[in-house]
Amino acid sequence: MTPVLVTGLPRSGTSWAGKMLAASGELVYVNEPLNPSHRPGRSPGVLDAEVTHRFQYISADDDATWLRAFTDTVALRYRFLAELRRNRAPYDLARMVRYGTAFTFGRLTGRRALLDDPFALLSAGWFAGRLGCRVIVMVRDPVAFAGSWQRLGWTVYFHELLEQPLLVRDHPRVEELRPLVGSQDRLAKAAALWRVTTAVAADLAARHPEILLVSYEDLATDPLTGFRRLYDWAGLTWTPAAESRISRACTAPASCGRGFAWHGLSRTAFRPTDSRRALAEASSRLTPAEARRVLELAHA
Repeated sequence: MTPVLVTGLPRSGTSWAGKMLAASGELVYVNEPLNPSHRPGRSPGVLDAEVTHRFQYISADDDATWLRAFTDTVALRYRFLAELRRNRAPYDLARMVRYGTAFTFGRLTGRRALLDDPFALLSAGWFAGRLGCRVIVMVRDPVAFAGSWQRLGWTVYFHELLEQPLLVRDHPRVEELRPLVGSQDRLAKAAALWRVTTAVAADLAARHPEILLVSYEDLATDPLTGFRRLYDWAGLTWTPAAESRISRACTAPASCGRGFAWHGLSRTAFRPTDSRRALAEASSRLTPAEARRVLELAHA
């Protein structure tokens, strides 16, 4: 069965899109297996391979370990013993029960895996070509993206990308990031990351018909139409139940219902909200001068 990967830079709407696709009831949602900072990243039950970098690059040149590990993940084979050998705290055991149950039930009932992972962005071609994933790449307006990172105080360390030789070889535009290694200019780094990764994603989509670029802004403006298109593209069944859940989560104020609230053992950045209101608020996080600067750098 064809797995689905939703990727894109962090804060580009991957969790939102993934949860709305999971509303079909035909997918098992797997949150960020390539995130080295928190579980289920570094959780061998979910992905039995060692993640060493943010934006870990995977290519067909040397992928035996990754292919074996991700083949198990997308087949929903949870590795209980591997998980127990590494993670045995009470929270870890509770998470193991949740993921193990979800994987086992999903496999027995014929569901497909849905990977929501921003850190798979630069490896999207491998996921499409080697794993046969249908890949959705979320692309957000650079000003809104940079403003979201600015509000959260996030930054990126470009050495994690540049010290991966196969990544630099296959995506030479990554070299454009080298002058900003060690920089404290968060806006410049966010804009450069957006510029380079958006170009890489466009190139991958041109070479892989299984990769679809999706505008966050277009999806937020008309979520029902947009998600119905994504359901068709991913081979999911659009049902009245799925439409109702997406409508509640995307077109009503957060106070009207929990939707897919931030709770449980697989935490994501998505909270139920009015997507159009969220879209309007995103543009107010930078000053006009900062917004102009980001646009200049993003399209340099």
